[in-house]
Amino acid sequence: MTNAAEGPPPPIRITDPDDERIALFHAIKERDRIGRDGVLIAEGATVLNVLVRSNLETIAFLIDEKRAPTLGALSARGTAPLYVASQDVLDRIAGFHLHRGILAAARIPRPHSLDLLPDGPLRLPVLVGLSNHDNVGGIYRNAAAFGAAAVAIDSGTASPFYRKAIRVGVGAPLVMPTIPFDDPHHLIGALHARGIAVLTLSPGAAGGLQDAPLPERAAFVFGTEGPGLPDALIAAATPLAIKIASGFDSLNVAATSAIVLHAHALAHGISIRFPKRSSSSAG
Repeated sequence: MTNAAEGPPPPIRITDPDDERIALFHAIKERDRIGRDGVLIAEGATVLNVLVRSNLETIAFLIDEKRAPTLGALSARGTAPLYVASQDVLDRIAGFHLHRGILAAARIPRPHSLDLLPDGPLRLPVLVGLSNHDNVGGIYRNAAAFGAAAVAIDSGTASPFYRKAIRVGVGAPLVMPTIPFDDPHHLIGALHARGIAVLTLSPGAAGGLQDAPLPERAAFVFGTEGPGLPDALIAAATPLAIKIASGFDSLNVAATSAIVLHAHALAHGISIRFPKRSSSSAG
């Protein structure tokens, strides 16, 4: 093991795309589809900056040899190996043209429970059946920007630790606590027991975002675009709509989350800070 005072180990050049040392990065699109058994892949310079400053356990980096010297964040990578390769070799490893030229493998953060939630003003996005990774990543980004305490996701929601969700979320899934749940109705009951008002976002709701002050402690439930939330789930909480121009159907769900979370932050302040994260795997 490298002594911290000596700095991170030197880069290791990879010339063979089939080198077993970088097996985690082989055919990453296919692995994205089948899962990685507790490992996530981060992509791009912005996400790299978030990753190296998080408490996650980083396994390895694979970077375009021309880009590596310009990435100051790598000085904080600890003892994780840094593999460098030419663009051609990178593309053959990944299985597609990796124009960002930056990959990292890390352990998926462990899940959290509602016990994480602090006292005082609180905003919590709750995702039910969101299958689009772009929307999931976008909501995590908004949750981080507007000081949400965590993001709760059901088993039907796309993983926030999929490479594209992490990229769209500019690394927010790496630092925002995630609270998984199975039954939305059970979750609503548990939130109410903690003094948290639950509001379901639906364009057909009679109550509007502008009609009354938002509760100090609030959870906002977002459903997938198109079908939206089930009627029974909307009825189990307080329905809330955002008024838009007549004749237009609805907003994108990630845009909706930004408007609602920002409105709550304006009303109650942004005081939440991310807790220290464990580096243990979710597996």
